[in-house]
Amino acid sequence: MGRKPKGKILAVCCGKVKKETKIPMKEGLIIKDWGLEGDAHAGKYHKQISLLGLDSMNKMQDQGVTVNFGELYENLDVEGIILYKLPIGTRLKVGENALLEITQIGKKDSYFLEINGKTVSSIMTKEGVFARVLEGGKVKAGDEIEVVSE
Repeated sequence: MGRKPKGKILAVCCGKVKKETKIPMKEGLIIKDWGLEGDAHAGKYHKQISLLGLDSMNKMQDQGVTVNFGELYENLDVEGIILYKLPIGTRLKVGENALLEITQIGKKDSYFLEINGKTVSSIMTKEGVFARVLEGGKVKAGDEIEVVSE
């Protein structure tokens, strides 16, 4: 049996309003069957938490822009795991207690946003990962994220 992939949370981002940049915060609380406390996208549905890998963020440079954490409306920015290649149903342990289950990869409809005065296509439509919260817990930048089952 192979080693389970591990990575690191680079940023925890929260947005009070949909379709606005999420703001990196020192620490967040992930609530069971809800999402990130205070986030506009939290709720009782299958996309309670959004995750994006650093490798995916860096692909935005192909469009001539550098993106900051939260700018693509994601909650958790991750390094060390290629998230979009994980199958739906994969479970991820975040920090000490939170447990997420991947429910969707990418989005059905593509969307564009303006970054530094340039209109670009969001990488979230292809490589953004969405999850529901099975167990809650505190999360902060620097915490470990680990694949616990695929």
